[in-house]
Amino acid sequence: MNAREMFDVEGRTAIVTGGASGLGLAFVEVLAEHGARVTMLDMDEVRLETEVERLRAQGRSVRGRRLDVTDRPALDAAFDEAAAEHGGLDIAFANAGIDPGPGFVSFADRSKRLPEYALENYEDTRWQRVIDISLNAVLHSIQAAARHMKPQGKGRIVITTSTAAVRVAPGVGVAYMAAKAAAAHLMRNTALELARYGILVNAIAPGPFATNIGGGHMNDPAVRDAIAQLIPLRRVADSEEIKGLALLLASDASSFITGQQFVIDGGYTVGKAD
Repeated sequence: MNAREMFDVEGRTAIVTGGASGLGLAFVEVLAEHGARVTMLDMDEVRLETEVERLRAQGRSVRGRRLDVTDRPALDAAFDEAAAEHGGLDIAFANAGIDPGPGFVSFADRSKRLPEYALENYEDTRWQRVIDISLNAVLHSIQAAARHMKPQGKGRIVITTSTAAVRVAPGVGVAYMAAKAAAAHLMRNTALELARYGILVNAIAPGPFATNIGGGHMNDPAVRDAIAQLIPLRRVADSEEIKGLALLLASDASSFITGQQFVIDGGYTVGKAD
């Protein structure tokens, strides 16, 4: 195959959780742009409908379904419907996740402690909501995808983790840190189990991207500037910049890659540049 053929996903069936905004939408766009038939799952019905209409107007094969990924019967049904409509499931992005608030220091001023987010004050309900969405729903998405991919003897599963799974960051909430680190190890374990069925399982670990996660703190210029100073490339990434890696992991170009977490962070996990 030439390079164009290796990255071709024409006619393949894909599903993306949290697909109506941010990195999830970037995953949907790059798959649809390269010919995949994509189902977008998201809680935000208005945004979901808007994006489905926009992409269809561009000639893309997309459909949307509103659901909460913590509703397991609804999640299973969405995977079943996508597979039934197109005769199988080839690609699944377990992307949905939340980060309800910062860590124990301020994003904009790392010298400022935030008592309300200190470990002893961290609320159980906040912890459980993050774990349910950013970890438990990832497991359930993998299970739903594997159920359809195993009989086919092939498939691609891509999990969105984070640099929080690699490096401790005091400005990031403790539940998010724990969930993403666990999701990274879940990816490795499921990759090992599913390899014999021809199913490749990998993860994308984004660093600072300009999305609305965490209440949209990246929209605050002070926060973005402060974070940019921690990155060797001296800037926060745009969601367009994750598309190449996503297409690699969804396509035949990654045919001998499984159980790996790919960090895309402008050098953040390498260390702070002078």
